[in-house]
Amino acid sequence: MAITLAFHGAAGTVTGSRHLLDSGEGRILVDCGLFQGLKKLRELNWQRTAFDARGIDAVVLTHAHIDHSGYLPRLVKEGFRGPIFCTAATAELAAVLLHDAARLQEEDADFANRKGFSKHKPALPLFTEEDAANALRRFRPVDYHEWFSPARGIRTRFTNAGHILGSAVVEAHVQAAGVETTIVFSGDLGRHDAPLHPDPEPLPACDTLVMESTYGDRSHDTRPLAEQLGPPFRETLARGGIILIPAFAVARAQLVTLILRDLIEKGDIPVVPLHIDSPMAVDVTDIYSRHLKTSEIDADVTEPGMRSLFPRTVQLVRTVEDSKALNRLAGPRIIIASSGMLTGGRVLHHLTHIAPDRKNLLVLVGYQAAGTRGRALQDGAKTLRVHGQDIAVQARFLSVDGLSAHADRDEILAWAQTAPEHPKTTFLVHGEPEASRTFAGVFEHAGFHTLVPRMGQRFVYVPATGRWREAERQ
Repeated sequence: MAITLAFHGAAGTVTGSRHLLDSGEGRILVDCGLFQGLKKLRELNWQRTAFDARGIDAVVLTHAHIDHSGYLPRLVKEGFRGPIFCTAATAELAAVLLHDAARLQEEDADFANRKGFSKHKPALPLFTEEDAANALRRFRPVDYHEWFSPARGIRTRFTNAGHILGSAVVEAHVQAAGVETTIVFSGDLGRHDAPLHPDPEPLPACDTLVMESTYGDRSHDTRPLAEQLGPPFRETLARGGIILIPAFAVARAQLVTLILRDLIEKGDIPVVPLHIDSPMAVDVTDIYSRHLKTSEIDADVTEPGMRSLFPRTVQLVRTVEDSKALNRLAGPRIIIASSGMLTGGRVLHHLTHIAPDRKNLLVLVGYQAAGTRGRALQDGAKTLRVHGQDIAVQARFLSVDGLSAHADRDEILAWAQTAPEHPKTTFLVHGEPEASRTFAGVFEHAGFHTLVPRMGQRFVYVPATGRWREAERQ
């Protein structure tokens, strides 16, 4: 019996995390995410997995973001019947995210059927809210540092990754036929000295590291946020403009509001109405509020209660009617709405209203995957396709990566060096091809043996060397 590791997602792309670990006696899937971005990637969600869902003993989830958890309802629909292990906060957030993802799937299918533009008759959702509920019933929360056995031959525990609430690094000890090895999956790694979330815990000793490389080819802007945001925000608001900030409902919206609260309190930007237009962001903030006094939230965030992350001018927008009403209001004001890459949701309606006016400002505050409207904006697009129409982009544009929840090249490398000694092998995943290739060179220069797996590639552990060789195609 051989130990094998296969990469069925997040290989050559930043989405669709699915890593299959087989001890020879038990099989676990580390993360089970949706592919996002380019159409050719999104279409992978509709293909049957290269592995049998019924043959997976358990899923071990690093965190709740959809590119790591969003395929779980479909996996259950395909026959998976095992437990889904994660931290307690991840289980809480996943309940919000998966139900929302299912609702959007059902709404999109319904819209396609009513408008008749789908080539499928009828158009069906990838999964339904019932599928999401079935998946959530399989969740089994585990505390940080508590050892558990998700499958025969595999013992695992979580340490804090500092990325979002509940995010975890997975340490897996694997035994097979007298062979034992330790594999660590970083999931998404957070930043050091960032607000809201604590620093990632040091890398445990391991033989193999499966490491994210989202920002493997760049370093974040280290200028103070007041310096990055203050001048363009003050200029826009002074001319009566509207600032639109697309932000993910989980972690990013909470971080942005915390930063804006501090900037307003320090007088770096004026006091103006701030609208959080995302029912999900409001629900997620409620979850964050329940963890404020725990070690999962940075100690600097100390005020109790849900609104502790918000400036006093905040207005929480839940209903569709109130969301539509925002577009009848003049500036100056700030609107935060999902989604963070401009792929869907309420933010698109605000985009069509705000983008054509040059007095407004569009602000991107995180990673923008290839094929998304956010990436198109970063690449200088002068028009964006929204709901079948081309929308002119006349508003000013600002991209702020200092608010990213992902560690950058230097931070990831520094974290990898916190282990007692270098892993024998480091797999770089969860990055676009150029980022991963560039980062591989950085890791090799630092003395790490590094591999960049392809989608679907499978490796066999070689005990004699402590390294991996590519397995023959099955």
